Amino acid sequence: MFVATLLTNPAQPNLDPALVESLRNAWGGGDVQWLSPDEAAEFALPTLPDNQWGVWADLQETGVDLVVQPLEGRRKKMLLADMDSTMIQQECIDELAEVAGVGVRVKEITARAMNGELDFEGALTERVGLLKGLDEGVIQQVLEERITLMPGGKALLATMKANGGYAALVSGGFTAFTSSVAATLGFDENRANTLLVADGKLTGEAGRPILGKQAKVEALEQITARLGISEHEVIAVGDGANDLGMLKRAGTGVALHAKPTVAAECEVRINHGDLTALLYVQGYARSEFILS
Repeated sequence: MFVATLLTNPAQPNLDPALVESLRNAWGGGDVQWLSPDEAAEFALPTLPDNQWGVWADLQETGVDLVVQPLEGRRKKMLLADMDSTMIQQECIDELAEVAGVGVRVKEITARAMNGELDFEGALTERVGLLKGLDEGVIQQVLEERITLMPGGKALLATMKANGGYAALVSGGFTAFTSSVAATLGFDENRANTLLVADGKLTGEAGRPILGKQAKVEALEQITARLGISEHEVIAVGDGANDLGMLKRAGTGVALHAKPTVAAECEVRINHGDLTALLYVQGYARSEFILS
């Protein structure tokens, strides 16, 4: 059995019941279950539709995300999340670069790296080099003034943890940011790169080894082994090329507002919903959300 989930932006819920019913009829689905009025609904399917991606593309034009997945085992025991442009709305290194006066150059490198056009380690090394001499205190300033959480993150973490889940934040960014974001959202652990500092200034270098795409896969392997769960019991979320390894290995890999080249390689693509979409695709109703 499979399940089709339709969802939209919680800030502007516009999921038309007639649209959901029409698709259910066309695909021969079971009864519609509303996970949240006007926002998210699902129905069971006996087989995988052969026109899934054509329908997905049509629904994207109306602001609706569609996910079709196996019904069995969709509620996961672990969340493995990227940070930049996933759990937060910014790229931390880009924000540091803005303050340092090299924002345009760094943003260009970041965009190309996240699209998979550049080697991640080389791109990170180049960008960090452009921050040489920046006062260490700017990190806290950026955290306080320029970093905002992605909507739905607190509900996602609180709900999964209340249901026995484990949460790990694994970033190609920096521990100076992941430690703060992890503490705010309630992650159980975080892994990231380290910005090296000397005499209160950034040295323009990152600690070695650089945590990139493979480090996220290794986090998946190591944490699941430690917890005694399978990789199938993990839901992973990210937006960049360096997330693809973990997204493809996890039981459910979610491309959230991802670069087109990244989304094209993922079965679960969320472009309109926020982080609560990860709860809906696991079958949680809004009435089950833990809101803080």
